[in-house]
Amino acid sequence: MRVGLSLLLLGLAHGALAAAPSPTTATEAQFSRATATAIIANASKITAPRGVEELLQIPVGGTQQWISVRGRDRRNPILLMIHGGPATPDMAMSWWFQKDWEDFFTVVQWDQRGSGKSYGANDPAVIGPTLSLERITSDAAEVVQYLRTHYDKNKVFVLGHSWGSVVGLNLARQHPQWLYAYVGAGQIVSGLESERVGYQLTLQEARRRGNTQAVSELQALAPYPGAGASLTLDKLGTERKWSVAFGGLTRGRTDLNYYFGLAQLSPDYSAADLDAIDSGSQLSLLPLWAEVMHFDMMNVTRWRCPIILFAGRYDTTTPSPVAAGWLKRVHAPAKKLVWFENSAHMMMFEEPGEFLLHLVTDVRPLAAERAARAAR
Repeated sequence: MRVGLSLLLLGLAHGALAAAPSPTTATEAQFSRATATAIIANASKITAPRGVEELLQIPVGGTQQWISVRGRDRRNPILLMIHGGPATPDMAMSWWFQKDWEDFFTVVQWDQRGSGKSYGANDPAVIGPTLSLERITSDAAEVVQYLRTHYDKNKVFVLGHSWGSVVGLNLARQHPQWLYAYVGAGQIVSGLESERVGYQLTLQEARRRGNTQAVSELQALAPYPGAGASLTLDKLGTERKWSVAFGGLTRGRTDLNYYFGLAQLSPDYSAADLDAIDSGSQLSLLPLWAEVMHFDMMNVTRWRCPIILFAGRYDTTTPSPVAAGWLKRVHAPAKKLVWFENSAHMMMFEEPGEFLLHLVTDVRPLAAERAARAAR
């Protein structure tokens, strides 16, 4: 590894160069996964006096589930992230995108039942029959209650992404009194309407590109998504194949290799935990996708907590116009739509600086406003 000029000068200035280890060429350094994750864990270590860094297995809904709690000041508000998928946890990738969030929030990643680290903590044969939107929403409520009690917080922020936005919106409807605000990223308001609009946008893009194979395969799915439970996983897979290929999941990318590659370097995940991502998806996708197809809150427009939506301009996975149109009709204590102009569905990866900016400027102040009202 070549020592940069600025680092060399800095070392000389402090008389430390002689004590530093000898530079190593790239070919000499053979990094194992354990070595790489140890480096990331050390670099990510919370050292602030008021900080919190905990990886916990807690009882939730008669099961054992895992949470990660990280922040540099316990006085900051809690931000619970509810991951998507179904059963695609963000804990394994969070080391990459959430580090700067931890200056402003105590950030909680939660592996839902049947997902990631929580998959390995329970018998899948027992968990499988319990997988439903209502059960996972109840789990989310228990997690929020645990956080409120354990960290002495009256309210928390909840950020739901993709499938997690279904759980999060359900939670916000049932327990608005616990939330400073609900933040939806890649928000699903109606599963059927999202699929209908996403399909039309993907077919439109296939025609624009002159991709005859994509046009043929997509037209063969019509009518898409059909009614009720008629959308099979095979049809969904074909639509997603082309949506992803055209950048409707991550703008400018044709796959999610970057996302799962980051998981390989997670200091919080063992090799077995990584394998559990795929196992959990196989367990969860069929029953929970049926829940998405029946989910519809298009006519639920009165909310008792603030609603903020983060919307990717190029998202065809959960097309933003559906949620944006719904938000116009919403009545809530506060509401806001934030557009990410260079993103599709994975905004925290595509525009991490913008994502942080809006968490700090649009979301976090709602906690201070609540505290100010309570003090009057």
